[in-house]
Amino acid sequence: MKVNTQSVNFTADRKLIDFIQKRMDKLDIFYDKIISSDVYLKIENTSDKENKVFEAKVSVPGDSFIVKKQCKSFEE
Repeated sequence: MKVNTQSVNFTADRKLIDFIQKRMDKLDIFYDKIISSDVYLKIENTSDKENKVFEAKVSVPGDSFIVKKQCKSFEE
């Protein structure tokens, strides 16, 4: 599956991008008609420990799904 990764307010290292690609490839096990996915990684300027935002838009035939999660780390 094609995964487009964009990072906002920081530069993502190769290890993080490979981790995201590996996790997104696992979605093919559950649904094999996924066209592509766009992943946005953001770091918000807050004093909270949970300031990392992961947002994924998964495109399937006829529709798209958006998932957003805010945690302490992107791997979480």
